[in-house]
Amino acid sequence: MSEQVHNRLAMVRAERGVSRQVLAEAVGAHYQTIGYIERGQYNPSLDLALRIAEFFELPVEALFSLRPFRSLTDEVYGRKKQ
Repeated sequence: MSEQVHNRLAMVRAERGVSRQVLAEAVGAHYQTIGYIERGQYNPSLDLALRIAEFFELPVEALFSLRPFRSLTDEVYGRKKQ
């Protein structure tokens, strides 16, 4: 059984000004793979997820989750789940 892995990769990449190509080269992946991950069309291997997290100097759980992420405004402004 394969679950979708949710991610905030596109948001973090944009925030840091990193292109798919630059990230892909840094973590040893193809730039299209990064796009597939961002769109939820491909679940990264544990190894790739860890390399991406290391690249951004973030814990892996800040980028990837088995559950959907709460919206950033909800997290920042503390709105409760309804």
